[in-house]
Amino acid sequence: MQSFDEFKISNQLRSAITDLEYTIPTPIQSQAFPVISSGKDVVGIAQTGTGKTFAYMLPILQMLPFSTEKHPRVLILVPTRELVVQVVEEIKKFSKYLDNRVVGVYGGTNINTQKILLGEGQDIVVGTPGRLY
Repeated sequence: MQSFDEFKISNQLRSAITDLEYTIPTPIQSQAFPVISSGKDVVGIAQTGTGKTFAYMLPILQMLPFSTEKHPRVLILVPTRELVVQVVEEIKKFSKYLDNRVVGVYGGTNINTQKILLGEGQDIVVGTPGRLY
């Protein structure tokens, strides 16, 4: 895919992409989108800064319908708290015009605050293995 215009995505996601001034997908994005959208598993390897988070989150956000369900529907496991913060920030940018709830959980902060946020209901949880355990 040579352009984000070729991606079969909602107007809300398209508006967020426009706001972020993304015009041409990176190779990892254009190759991952159709595969993930079809429901298949993907292992992608790409350098830092090539848009890997966007590559896997765009199809997930496209397929994630609105829900008032309290239990998380997407779980993203990352190795460090710094990466949790980064991924949560990126998801919030991509889903600017969507009505989803995302939270990051990681050590070094008050676990009770994170438990309260989870109890309120979240669609997407990004966390480190230790804190999720």
